[in-house]
Amino acid sequence: MHPISLEAAKSKSFSDSAWTVFLVFLRLGLTSFGGPIAHLGYFRNEFVTRRRWLSERSYADLVALCQFLPGPASSQVGMAIGLSRAGFAGALGAWAGFTLPSAVALMLFASGLSAWGDVLPAGFLHGLKVVAVAVVAQAVWGMARSLCTDTARISIAAIAACMVLLWTTAWGQVTVLGAAAVLGLILFKPVQDSAHEPLPIAVRRRVGALLLVLFFGLLLGLPLLAQAWPGQTLALVDAFYRAGALVFGGGHVVLPLLQAEVVPHGWVSNDTFLAGYGAAQAVPGPLFTYAAFLGAAMNPSPNGWIGGLVCLLAIFLPSFLLVAGALPFWEQLRRNVRTQAALAGVNAAVVGLLLAALYQPVWLSAVFKPQDFGLVVLAFVALMHWKLPPWLVVLGTGLAGWLLG
Repeated sequence: MHPISLEAAKSKSFSDSAWTVFLVFLRLGLTSFGGPIAHLGYFRNEFVTRRRWLSERSYADLVALCQFLPGPASSQVGMAIGLSRAGFAGALGAWAGFTLPSAVALMLFASGLSAWGDVLPAGFLHGLKVVAVAVVAQAVWGMARSLCTDTARISIAAIAACMVLLWTTAWGQVTVLGAAAVLGLILFKPVQDSAHEPLPIAVRRRVGALLLVLFFGLLLGLPLLAQAWPGQTLALVDAFYRAGALVFGGGHVVLPLLQAEVVPHGWVSNDTFLAGYGAAQAVPGPLFTYAAFLGAAMNPSPNGWIGGLVCLLAIFLPSFLLVAGALPFWEQLRRNVRTQAALAGVNAAVVGLLLAALYQPVWLSAVFKPQDFGLVVLAFVALMHWKLPPWLVVLGTGLAGWLLG
């Protein structure tokens, strides 16, 4: 084949791949209810079990990395999958597909707050919480079978679950993962073999280092710029960038940080803030899209669609810089035997974290009566054995919750 034709074919293949990533994540963004832990379950089912884009080990490594990074873990895992599949275009496609459905819904809600009272019945919303139990249970079962293969790993998972339930802060999770890494170094002696499957990361180490420098530069420089040039837009970018860069533990942890930024300044009233928080629970996708609602509901301009997009981009930008900047170095560390030993402990602890999340908050917030337990069993069987698509199980369980409610 002529060199020019070969390059054109490669370019077309790359474009198609990025478009495919966007479409796959768009479907997940429309159907992934249940919060970040459930999202990781949906991702595992889609990219490990169904499409086989990643091995179980590679997926667990990505989850472990994103648990250590500040920001929304599920969105960061999605960006990393898109980056490994189709470079920066794939990372952007994964983020856009997974994020835009809920962001658009919340901006529409902000535009017509008075008319969007009770769109979905309470029973339907409860059914969506119930199906999240089945999704997380499926993820725990599948990952435990692959990653907890001996007594030591099972013990780490069990201890991690107990510690996270007793120590419920975000720093507690990070500490448990760090302790599991130390235990992995002590207990496991892996050998470097051909079983390792490196991710095709399309980011050079020098580019990764520049992105990490940019992350810290914006974190330190935006407050200074906001003081030097006072203005609503720059103040919003500063506030939402800091919230996205400093929060550990996922979407729910960012809410008090955002409330401290937007309510005292009078940008959004407390009643509007709480109404938007309630709406954010009813839409699929990452809870960080709540920033789009706040931006659209701002009292001074920018607001509406422009304000929503400004706040949405500002709160997710730290995650993009961190994931793209850290992955080139993470991939190099994964090939080290000692790093593999540490990751063996961390991967077992990730199973423990998922197990703890299955109980609190997923189970405790959804299963109240025998009918709820029955729905969990049916949804679990539908996912595991009937092999129904997750979106169909989500819709069916929501309708069943509505009827039973």
